[in-house]
Amino acid sequence: MKPLAIAFIALALAGAGLAACESPSNVGGVADYDALRKATQECEAGGGRLVLKDGGDPQYIQDYACKRK
Repeated sequence: MKPLAIAFIALALAGAGLAACESPSNVGGVADYDALRKATQECEAGGGRLVLKDGGDPQYIQDYACKRK
């Protein structure tokens, strides 16, 4: 039973370590570096510029908009 418990703990710790890596979905909509970089690249590829909406909170990615130049 002990080897099974040790294996379970090792897998749990490995999963926790991977959870700290960049994930494809931004849970909570936090405007972290990766989310802002991705949104900026997508916006610029379409010919726009990523800007903070009027009255927007810079902490949240949904408060940014892509404005056409």
